[in-house]
Amino acid sequence: MSKRALVAKLIQDVRASYWFLPGSLVCLAAVLAQGTLYLDQHPDLLPFDLPKGLRDTQVDGARSLMSIISQSVFGVAGVMFSMTIVAVSFASGNFGPRLIGNFMRDRGNQWSLGILVATFVYALLITRAIQSPTGADADLSTALFVPYLSILIALGLTFVSVFTVVYFVHHIPETINVSNITAGLGKRLVRDIKALIDAQSDRDPAGASQQPTGDPAMTVTLGQSGYIQTMNKEQLRDLAQDHDLFIDVPLPVGEFVTEDTVVLRIWGPDVPDERKEELTSCFALGHSPTESQNLMFIVDQLVEMIARAMSPGVNDPFTAINCLNWLHSACVVAANHEGGLRPAQDGPVKTKALEFGDLLEASFGVPWKYIHADPLCARHMRVIFAQLPSQLEHPDHLDSFRAFMDRVDPAI
Repeated sequence: MSKRALVAKLIQDVRASYWFLPGSLVCLAAVLAQGTLYLDQHPDLLPFDLPKGLRDTQVDGARSLMSIISQSVFGVAGVMFSMTIVAVSFASGNFGPRLIGNFMRDRGNQWSLGILVATFVYALLITRAIQSPTGADADLSTALFVPYLSILIALGLTFVSVFTVVYFVHHIPETINVSNITAGLGKRLVRDIKALIDAQSDRDPAGASQQPTGDPAMTVTLGQSGYIQTMNKEQLRDLAQDHDLFIDVPLPVGEFVTEDTVVLRIWGPDVPDERKEELTSCFALGHSPTESQNLMFIVDQLVEMIARAMSPGVNDPFTAINCLNWLHSACVVAANHEGGLRPAQDGPVKTKALEFGDLLEASFGVPWKYIHADPLCARHMRVIFAQLPSQLEHPDHLDSFRAFMDRVDPAI
């Protein structure tokens, strides 16, 4: 039974997790420690000679140095982790809990924590390897082992950790700056819209099948509840082509489904039970929607920031205006990039495609009720509506905008 959708979801979860990159660096530090210790035990393998000043280090001095490095670096790592938690708490409380994932996925935070923890692990392993003769063998110099090369690398990692701390102290205020948060969301939204349009352009319109009339021969449910986080369209298309099926996917990625929600409507011959399991395995559910295959989640984050900014307790119209600007930019890209968003069908598989009118409604129709009472935001939205008609190149998108304005014009 294929589990490609589940595997894809797990890969996305791992890449977006806060622990994966630091954990990988810790493993790399352990491997590096074993490698440098081996070279210290076999110095003839080194292509160069270590400086004489470094080789004068005594056992007690080496052990004290490595202990200081490991203790100091781990203490700073604890402070960095606390600063990250404070930043996450501040952002989720002021801008919405949906933004927590953005901080957890931030590569700057992950690299900073990973470098310091990896340096701690490396120094700890090198400290353990330092040996001095004791007891009856105290006069045997062969028992003495000071890993000079490993100590030199530990010192280098310590300097890297110092600069990492400086970077982190600068990076944390940048991550909770509201302008940077909205810009990050807006740029990702524009990027995902372009990627979606490019993917639609790569499809062959001649390969699209006509949806059969009448009731479907079979419907498929997932038997569990949750948000659709991943859908394997390629696998659905392969199954439809191999078994002469037409598959309609009525729900987009990001929708919540119950145990009895229909996620597939199928026309064609009877599908064997093992193929039904493959059809259900094309979906992976989770406890919350994500950005993966669901750019409307980013739109929802920007709208949530508008709602919170315009709440009586915050009353920050300029943050709301900033969010509207990025939504405006996304709508222009959705209309003009490579012909813009349009209905698309992937061979014998029909999915609910994002259309320009849907993006308009989610970007401007939904937040209007939060900003209509504020003169600054309401005036700015009217300016956007006045500019959009001249910025839309395709007649269909212009018609969608006029239909949208007919629905909301009385309110505006």
